[in-house]
Amino acid sequence: MEVITRKKYHRKIGLIRRLIRLTLVLAILLMGSVVGLLSYAKMQGPPPLQVQQTTVFYGSDESIIGQRVVGQNRHWISLSEIDPAVIEATVAIEDRKFHRHYGFDFIRIGSAVLKNVQQGTKAQGASTITQQYARNLFLSHDKTWQRKINEAIYALRLEMNYTKEQILEGYLNTIYYGHGAYGIEAAANYYFQKSASELNIAEASMLAGIPKGPLYYSPIRNYDRAKSRQQQVLNAMANEGYITNLEANDYYNTPLNLEHDTVNSVAVGPYFQEVVYQILTDDYGLDPQLIEAGGLQIYTTLDPTMQAKAEKWVEEELKGTELQTALVAIDPRSGDVRAMVGGRNYLESQFNRATQARRMPGSAMKPILYYAALENGFTPATPLTSEETTFIYDDGRETYAPSNFNNKYANDFMTLAKAMALSDNIYAMKTHFFLGFDQMTNTAERLGITSTLAEIPSLALGTKLVGVLELTNSYSAFANGGKKVEPRFITKVVDRDGKVLLEQEPVVEQILDPNLAYIMTDLMTGMFDLNLSSSHSEVTGRSIVHLVNRPVAGKSGTTVSDSWMIGYTPQLLTGVWVGHDQANLQRGEGQYAKRIWAKFIEDALEDKLRLPFPKPSNVVAMAINPDNGRLATDACPVQHVSYFVKGTEPVEYCQVHIDNPSSVSEIQKEIAEIEEAKKEKLMKRFIKWFSGGE
Repeated sequence: MEVITRKKYHRKIGLIRRLIRLTLVLAILLMGSVVGLLSYAKMQGPPPLQVQQTTVFYGSDESIIGQRVVGQNRHWISLSEIDPAVIEATVAIEDRKFHRHYGFDFIRIGSAVLKNVQQGTKAQGASTITQQYARNLFLSHDKTWQRKINEAIYALRLEMNYTKEQILEGYLNTIYYGHGAYGIEAAANYYFQKSASELNIAEASMLAGIPKGPLYYSPIRNYDRAKSRQQQVLNAMANEGYITNLEANDYYNTPLNLEHDTVNSVAVGPYFQEVVYQILTDDYGLDPQLIEAGGLQIYTTLDPTMQAKAEKWVEEELKGTELQTALVAIDPRSGDVRAMVGGRNYLESQFNRATQARRMPGSAMKPILYYAALENGFTPATPLTSEETTFIYDDGRETYAPSNFNNKYANDFMTLAKAMALSDNIYAMKTHFFLGFDQMTNTAERLGITSTLAEIPSLALGTKLVGVLELTNSYSAFANGGKKVEPRFITKVVDRDGKVLLEQEPVVEQILDPNLAYIMTDLMTGMFDLNLSSSHSEVTGRSIVHLVNRPVAGKSGTTVSDSWMIGYTPQLLTGVWVGHDQANLQRGEGQYAKRIWAKFIEDALEDKLRLPFPKPSNVVAMAINPDNGRLATDACPVQHVSYFVKGTEPVEYCQVHIDNPSSVSEIQKEIAEIEEAKKEKLMKRFIKWFSGGE
């Protein structure tokens, strides 16, 4: 009996020893596996944290004007840019042990496995923040055991190579919040129209509850269900000590202002944004994929307020018509494009008529011709006869017989000043023939016209095709004292890491004589001077004079298919084209461009000073008879103030209307008094400044 007992005892001892040895072996294997996994995770190195991010376009005021969204609307921001309430709410509801584990919570995983076995499914989740982040970065969202294993490995790599703060930052920038918004910044923008740094606890707790079921818990789709989820988040925050139970109740009852926005890549100035995109790819060689999903910050010159006003006046004026349009507004001092309309409706037609279309400009080309004339000895007082004329050229082999509007002519002399105001075609053609056709094409090229211009007679009347942007920008040199500026759309591009990829400074080059540029500007004010109207023709700006309440200069142009108006103040240059894409203008449609231009430029500058055009010191003002170009006397029925480079002003008085040609007109006296007063005022200010008075 004793022998049997001893045998049983030794068998038990042996079994226990084997179990202990097995346990030790398993423990060693487990520890080895853990060490191996950790070593593997460490040796694999840090996985890349970057994901596709939404590229953002900013206006000149640094407000968001649009986004490039490819699949996911996402804006990466640093953890320091996220309100602490968001972090606390997220950790409390998603992974309260986040700061204490190494990538996965064994207790939660065990509990989830047990429930999945009991239910016969794999629906129960137990992922930590690290695991969720790993899934967002690298893996599919399939609920399979293989995915869980891979997820754990990726989670280990994250934990072994990144800090908790880096992991949390990545998670908050990649988690899905519904309605196309990925990351907390996109979610804050979508649901509350604010940045993640501006969220309060009530808003943060609402957003923190969404990722568990982005559509199910969306406050947009089901507000009551979302509020119930928010209460769970607030209770979790209270349990973790972030807030008190009383505060949790208060935040639950805090009203939420859900001003959700739609994800829109063409929110403001869609035609403008497309030009920016083309510049970045074609001129700077940026990879389209980088622009589409590289998280770039693209700072542009677009003025959102001015853009809205441009679109408003286009819509109001063209309502009820089938006309198309293009509008470009430029700061003539820098070339910054402030507004652009490329058509009536971007969603219906992405064809940009401001940059892609080529149209006949008509008389809007004449300022280029007349600047060439000023360089070749013409002055505002240069007289030519305006009468029906047939021009012979090419050694007598060709003829050209242009006509004026309605076939009406002065049949007398008129000056350049008057010819510009009336847009007289005969005066323009005589000037063109006198100069030689190459003078106009050369001047156009200097001013930035890149379209092909044939050296033919009708070029002076705008029969060759040009673009709205290029012709409008060519006027910049008249508006800014003779400087050529390149249209600027982009000021700066910054990548997702804050590195400046490119900066574009204004490109400005002096190409014209400042004195002649000012005289050209003054000539273009004539279209608004009703005193220059004649019995046979009105000034071309008569229909919009009442709409303009500041110093402006401009030139209109009309052909059978196109209506143009280009004009400017010292601060803003605007060009407008109106017409049909494939048809001629109908009766009455030729005035739309002028009205859009006038209403827009007044509205766009409503809060800006009404500045005069700065006159160079070498330019003098003289009162002339606009018909014959001689100095006006009191007896002249019309007296017009024109400007001349010193030494080129007329010296003979008009003898048509008086017996005593030496009498000086009252206007001429007033001009002299004004000029003297300006000099006296300037001298007083100089003395006051020099003596320390200001």
